Amino acid sequence: MGLDIGSRDGSGGGAAPQRPARGAFRTKTVEQSIADTEEPEHGLRKELSALDLVVYGVGVIVGTGIFVVTGSVAKEYAGPAVSLAFVASAVVCGLAALCYAEFASTVPVAGSAYTFSYASIGELPAWIIGWDLVLELALGAGVVAGGWSGYVASLLSHAGIEVPASLSHRDGRFGFDVLAAALVLVLTGIVMMGMKLSARITGLVVATKVTVVLVVIFAGLFYVTGSNYSPFLPPSRATTGTGSTLHAPLVQVVFGFTPSSFGVMGIFSAAAVVFFAFIGFDIVATAAEETRNPQRDMPRGIFGSLILCTTLYVAVSLVVTGMQKYSDLDTSAPLSNAFKAVGAPFWSGLISFGAAVGLTSVVMILLLGQTRVFFAMSRDGLLPRAFSQVHPRYGTPYRTTVLLGVVVALIAGFFTVGELEQMVNIGTLFAFVVVAVGVIVLRRTRPDLHRAFRAPWVPVLPSLSVCASLWLMINLSAETRRGCRCSPSAPARRR
Repeated sequence: MGLDIGSRDGSGGGAAPQRPARGAFRTKTVEQSIADTEEPEHGLRKELSALDLVVYGVGVIVGTGIFVVTGSVAKEYAGPAVSLAFVASAVVCGLAALCYAEFASTVPVAGSAYTFSYASIGELPAWIIGWDLVLELALGAGVVAGGWSGYVASLLSHAGIEVPASLSHRDGRFGFDVLAAALVLVLTGIVMMGMKLSARITGLVVATKVTVVLVVIFAGLFYVTGSNYSPFLPPSRATTGTGSTLHAPLVQVVFGFTPSSFGVMGIFSAAAVVFFAFIGFDIVATAAEETRNPQRDMPRGIFGSLILCTTLYVAVSLVVTGMQKYSDLDTSAPLSNAFKAVGAPFWSGLISFGAAVGLTSVVMILLLGQTRVFFAMSRDGLLPRAFSQVHPRYGTPYRTTVLLGVVVALIAGFFTVGELEQMVNIGTLFAFVVVAVGVIVLRRTRPDLHRAFRAPWVPVLPSLSVCASLWLMINLSAETRRGCRCSPSAPARRR
């Protein structure tokens, strides 16, 4: 196991001529990457359509954050204008999505940013980003499984069933979270049994949680009061930091610039927070090799899921700030408590149910994404080749899936959500930067490649994507705590 420097020449039979790279920055040609997918024992089955990809994207993006982040950010950063913050974040993601769409349609190979960086920047950067993605997705799956466990334990408690403290992390006690670990193991088995089965189950779960979101939106409309939107953009005020500088944004720690809450700049401060509600659309790119027509369907899947989720986020943010004055919103469970404040507690239970159901698909797709990155690294020889063996019946990388599933189950079981969420977020922005740079590099080094989808205005657009991602990075807190998919303050985790 480890970085294999000096074992390949960066080209393969039938590959187009390319200036060979040396050492750690040798590249693997697009032709060789595609040729590797045709090996019977190391190739994944093509079973997904554009609709499946959209479902995967929505399945991983829409978690409990849609019920929590919208209200908490409205109260602390932007007021009712939080809807504009979601639009601003969607624009940043859209810039990255254009770069991902070009790569995924040009290099339809498992691995997402890892594969793209290997084809454009080099082996060492690819190895780094590969491990970055594997660890990020593994920790993310552990975080979300812990959040799911909290919601399920809460629902069971309402039914008169108490989960023993030793089998959970209730009240911060040390224990083994058996519900979280069990969820991971069950979903690992489903992922191992094939993409089509995973897609069908994900489709069912996504249909359920989107229905819950839509019901909540339309129910909330009956309780909206126009005066709650005034002022839509509250007057600006400087953000006052509390406690350790680790809680301050990086831009403040490094440059001494204090971001403001509310006002126009408050929208951008809010965008840096709500951006993480969108994390996940890039995981769609990991399924490129298993898509029947990746040149056509990968862009549709990436943009379709991004547009649909943006619409849902904006709608929920407008409803919650219309139901209750932004300054009165609860930061731990704003939408749920907004319904309680207007005398409609029934919807709070529905929100908890939707959150628990929604997190199931998030965990499954995070598991799927990390196994595909690990599999691609193994097939390239950067990890033991045994992990690139596919199952003769299911056509999935079963050894990789079992290994990582067990690891994530142990992570979810032994570590608390609070310990994990501090380690998850910044890796995605780093991947965005790498992919954007890779688009520029590959346009220069391989202008001859057929690109079914071409990002416009290269190199200007990828450069803007890099700048936008870096701006969001420096607006993170120094400990990068905010924004996991199950939200740092989800009500079920305040147990």
